[in-house]
Amino acid sequence: MLITEYRLELATLALRTILPLAHPADTTLRYFFKDEKLGSNERALVAETVFGVLRHRLLLEQTCAGNPTPRRMALAFLVRFGGYNLREIEPVLKRDEKEWLATVKGYKPTELPVQAELPAWLIEIMRRSYSDDEILALGTAMQQGAPLDIRVNTLLAKRDEVLQQLHAQKLEAVATPYSPIGIRMKEKVPLNKDALFTEGKVEVQDEGSQLLGYLLAPRRNDMVVDFCAGAGGKTLMLAAQMNSQGRLYALDVSEKRLANLKPRLKRSGASNIQPMLIAHENDLKVKRLAGKIDRVLVDAPCSGLGTLRRNPDLKFRQSPQSIVELNQKQTAILNSASRLLKKGGRLVYATCSILPEENQQIVQAFLAAHPDFVLLPAGEILQQQKIPLEMGDYLELRPQLHATDGFFAAVLERV
Repeated sequence: MLITEYRLELATLALRTILPLAHPADTTLRYFFKDEKLGSNERALVAETVFGVLRHRLLLEQTCAGNPTPRRMALAFLVRFGGYNLREIEPVLKRDEKEWLATVKGYKPTELPVQAELPAWLIEIMRRSYSDDEILALGTAMQQGAPLDIRVNTLLAKRDEVLQQLHAQKLEAVATPYSPIGIRMKEKVPLNKDALFTEGKVEVQDEGSQLLGYLLAPRRNDMVVDFCAGAGGKTLMLAAQMNSQGRLYALDVSEKRLANLKPRLKRSGASNIQPMLIAHENDLKVKRLAGKIDRVLVDAPCSGLGTLRRNPDLKFRQSPQSIVELNQKQTAILNSASRLLKKGGRLVYATCSILPEENQQIVQAFLAAHPDFVLLPAGEILQQQKIPLEMGDYLELRPQLHATDGFFAAVLERV
C-alpha cells in the first residue's frame, strides 16, 4: 500500500490518541475509526501501525534517538517492521528524517527488556521463575500477531462440515492440533458477517481457552457455574458440552458483559444457561448456591500478560502494584467459588497470565488453607479426554511452544 502524506498523518494522529494508554488500545482505536470514517485500506494501515508500534515500542523508542514522537514512531515501524524501504517512503519525509531512518533498519538492541519487548519491572518479576533465555523466547513469540482461532458449536455443527464450508469460500483453515472442536484461520477475516457465525455454528475463541472446557468436563445433567463469565465464550462451550441439558449459571459483576452474552446465547441454540449479575464474589445469589454445584469454572481476572500477541498495550497498562491487587482479587474469588462445590465436585482455576504469582502461587496457597481440596493433574485429565498434549500438574500454554495465548489452569476437586 502506497504511503501518502494523508495516510502517514492518519497513523500519526491515531498513535497520538492511543499512546497515553488511558484506555485499552483496541477500544480507543474503534472510537478513532468511528470519528474519522476511513476507507478499508486506511483502516488496515492505521491498525497495523498502531499495534505494530505497541508490540515493538521499546525498540522503536530507542531508534528514535531521544525524540520518540508519534510521527517518528510510525515511520520507524514502517521501515523496520512494515516491509517498506526508504525509497518508497521518501516522498513523505521531512529534511532530517531520511538520514535518521537509514539507521533504523540495522539497529541492534542489547538490553533484555528491549530485545524481549517487555518492560523492566516485568522482566524483574519474571526472573524469579524464568531464565533470561526463556524470557527472550517468550517475549519474541509475543511480538508476533495471533492467528484467528474459532470454536465449532457442537450443538449445531461438526468440525469437518465447518472446515468444508470455509474451504468452499477459499479461506485457509485447519483443525487445531489440541482442541477437537477448534479451527485455526490463516487470515483474520471479518467473521461476524459470515453465515457460519450468524447461524451460531462458530464462535471466536483461542484454542487455549477451549481446553479449559475439557479440563472441567461437565456432564449432561450437572449443575455448573461459570464464575467470571464475561461475555460468555466459555459458557457457550460448556453448554454445548452438556448438550444443553442440566443447568449452567453464568455469573459476572459487569452488566455490560452479560448483555453481550444475550445475542451470542440466542445464536447458539443453548437453552440451559442462566445469566446472573452479582455485586461481588460474596453476593447473596452466590451464597444460595453453596454446596449444590458439580462443576465450577473460575476464569479469574488477571493481568492478561499471556495475551500480548493480541493486546500488546497490556504490558504498559499493568504494574507491580496492579499485580498485587489482582492477587488479592484472585484469592478472594477462588475462596468464594470453592464454597459452591458439592463433595466430589470439580473446580478449574484459570488465567491468561504467564506469572506464577497469579497462577501456581494462588493455587498452592488455596490448597494449604483448604485441606478438603486436592489437585488433579491436568495432564492426566487431558489424556482421559484424548487430547494429545503433554502436561504435568498444571495446564501451562505458551505461544512459542503451543501457538496459543499464554494460559494457565489448575484442576481442583473437593474430597
